[in-house]
Amino acid sequence: MRIATYNVNSIRSRMDAVLQWLAEYRPDILCLQETKVQDVEFPELPLREAGYHLQFRGMKSYNGVAILSRSPPDAVTAGFDDGGPADEPRLLCARWGDLSVVNTYVPQGRAIDHEMFRYKIEWFRRLRAYFDRNFRPSEALVWVGDLNVAAQPIDVYNPEQRAQHVCYHADAREALAFCRAWGFEDVFRKFHPEGGHYTFFDYRTADSLARGWGWRIDYILASPAMAERATQCTIDLEPRKQPKASDHTVMYADFR
Repeated sequence: MRIATYNVNSIRSRMDAVLQWLAEYRPDILCLQETKVQDVEFPELPLREAGYHLQFRGMKSYNGVAILSRSPPDAVTAGFDDGGPADEPRLLCARWGDLSVVNTYVPQGRAIDHEMFRYKIEWFRRLRAYFDRNFRPSEALVWVGDLNVAAQPIDVYNPEQRAQHVCYHADAREALAFCRAWGFEDVFRKFHPEGGHYTFFDYRTADSLARGWGWRIDYILASPAMAERATQCTIDLEPRKQPKASDHTVMYADFR
């Protein structure tokens, strides 16, 4: 079973890249973030014609998550179920039998002194409570998405200069670690303990991909029951090399 994650930074702008990747890699499940389209305008037809069932929640111009799957899910839920304030379309969960996949687009945070950074830290707190309420580490659970945090120094090309960045600040890393302490294992690190592997290359940095100046802020995390079944996890840089590419690229993992 192949599960993949990709921040497309607009599904309509990246449709060709998505369709090409689906045709070549044939994932069973592909989770997308930053689809940037309201539900009534989601471009369903090409993806359905490619053989995928679609679940999505979005809004105009910002955020948005989608799950593409070769088999229809048994159940789908969106957003937090904590009775708290309504959130942007950033969380989508689908279940197939005993397997659940949670797709998230975590807030970026803008600046350390910005209210959006406080929102980001609170979002992680709500997410941990969501996992506590709905799942157990003994279950088959995979959490994927753009988490907007480089968890370790090896997850960013120049960590010594990033201490005050919203995606590497100690508070952000602690918030992610708090969520992971639920029981999640980093599937990519299981196979690649070394540094230098990144999923995000900033548009604003000239030739960031060619220079290797990136961040690993996209993840495939799994409960122990699922992590034990993982046979590989890979970052595919080809989508980032394409003309008019997303600033992120695809990560995928295979499970027995």
